[in-house]
Amino acid sequence: MTDPELKDEQIMHPYRTHNCAALRAAQVGQSVRLSGWVHRKRDHGNLLFVDLRDHYGITQIVTDVDAPAFKAMEGVRAESVITVTGDVVARGTDVVNPNLPTGMIEIRAREVTVQSSAAELPMPVAGEAEYPEDIRLRYRYLDLRRERVHANMLLRSNVIASLRRRMIAQDFVEYQTPILTASSPEGARDYLVPSRVHPGKFYALPQAPQMFKQLLMVAGFDRYFQIAPCFRDEDARADRSPGEFYQLDFEMSFVTQDDVFNAIEPVLHGVFEEFAAGRQVSPLPFKRIPYRESMLKYGNDKPDLRNPLEIVDVSSHFVGSGFGRFASIVESGDVVRAIPAPKTAEKSRKFFDDMNSWAQSEGFAGLGYATRKGGEFGGPIAKNHGEAGMAKLAETLGLGPDDGVFFAAGKESQAAKLAGLARTRVGEQLELVDANRFEFCWIVDFPMFEYDEDTKKIDFSHNPFSMPQGEMAALETMDPLEILAYQYDIVCNGVELSSGAIRNHKPEIMYKAFEIAGYTQEDVDTNFSGMINAFKFGAPPHGGSAPGVDRIVMLLANEPNIREVVLFPMNQKAEDLMMGAPSAVSLKQLRELNIRLVEQSKT
Repeated sequence: MTDPELKDEQIMHPYRTHNCAALRAAQVGQSVRLSGWVHRKRDHGNLLFVDLRDHYGITQIVTDVDAPAFKAMEGVRAESVITVTGDVVARGTDVVNPNLPTGMIEIRAREVTVQSSAAELPMPVAGEAEYPEDIRLRYRYLDLRRERVHANMLLRSNVIASLRRRMIAQDFVEYQTPILTASSPEGARDYLVPSRVHPGKFYALPQAPQMFKQLLMVAGFDRYFQIAPCFRDEDARADRSPGEFYQLDFEMSFVTQDDVFNAIEPVLHGVFEEFAAGRQVSPLPFKRIPYRESMLKYGNDKPDLRNPLEIVDVSSHFVGSGFGRFASIVESGDVVRAIPAPKTAEKSRKFFDDMNSWAQSEGFAGLGYATRKGGEFGGPIAKNHGEAGMAKLAETLGLGPDDGVFFAAGKESQAAKLAGLARTRVGEQLELVDANRFEFCWIVDFPMFEYDEDTKKIDFSHNPFSMPQGEMAALETMDPLEILAYQYDIVCNGVELSSGAIRNHKPEIMYKAFEIAGYTQEDVDTNFSGMINAFKFGAPPHGGSAPGVDRIVMLLANEPNIREVVLFPMNQKAEDLMMGAPSAVSLKQLRELNIRLVEQSKT
């Protein structure tokens, strides 16, 4: 007569009947088969415990010293892949693990098959200890097994799926634009791809699908989107990967700036609410802040609105002031900006001196300050500016009786930069930033042009293909430095997620804008021929944006570095340590591409 247990095992799947997160108390008594990686081993003498891990979770396996499975389990290293056949048993009440979904049960192993033995690990997978970046990136496939990194990649996938669903629900249609394209003279450095069939010519990997998506509007496709790969040969930062990144690229026809905002705000708000994990998301509609206001109040164009501090221009307070240094700065046409430091009465003088030292370490001359306790100001600035002057200053700033103040003085651009950095640092040092919020805002009304001190000429300040506010009339009648553009950035918690614009779709306006920036019509026709020629055959008003997917996931995962949410990132030198890229290629390959390498100078 056939053994029923044997018959059950014969019809089992060869690797698993359940995943390692599936079993519960309801399955007690069942014969099951699991496969996965040996996460941890614990030898308790007569009993051996193994935490078996797969993509879904962990299940505890147990065997005793007399069981046939003991020897196989005892001999395997951590991260070996095994298949376990056994029975689901209930754990004793004193050993239930409430932190595991499978913590009510364990598998008593009858049979263990080693599918793949692991060599000695260069870094352990279990636990969340920090390891050097070069080790993590060289063995990224091991790093990806770690719980936090693995969860980040699942979050990324789910976020992208949610973005796609929400865009489709708003009648956007997904299209794929080319990866091999022409090099562009604007923006960051291109990654170039040599052409074998056209010797001496090169394709470029797209820095963004910008021109293609605008051409789709010219072609009549109305509402486009794409989870688009972009390639830029630029240095790494905490919020920017070297080499490549992904963005939610979208474009719309017959729209105003408000229409663009109304389309993308519910998508971003919905995704952040979906994955906020209890954190608050700023309500719709998102706050809109003009560029110049942002530079004044926050010292940059990507403000973290979780920080309640606002910078105030107090230059007028120091005209004729007893504090001669600030008085002379203001009289020369420069500025003084103030950053409140609330509830710092109990802080020692060292707190203020350390802020000054920090400013000097950042390359600035220093950061002035005045202390205040019980309404009494202290410090050299307060002493020289006088009691009446400080009282007026306190009223302007809305200072409380125990609020100090920092000062950034000098040329407007440098004072704004220092004040912005100081605002961030003071907010962090005083723990004023609420980590449980996502605060969105739009930065709008960017200047169309700026004066380049190096070249001594007017140039585009942001996106040269944006529509100037006032269109041709503005270009022909206004001071170029006063012209604003329909350009906008979407910012969350101090991170710029995207730039966007209402596009300049009229050739005559584009020629005029480029003329102001020193380009001839021939320059435009040569460098942007595909787009300018298309616009001559009827182009709709259109606009869009492209929120960065990597940065969205970085914020939602609460990670400080974008590499933590990218599957196989490069290091800061744009090297793939795991695959050995970039790498040398053979002479045969170079000959096929008609390329000869030039030896770099060693000087």
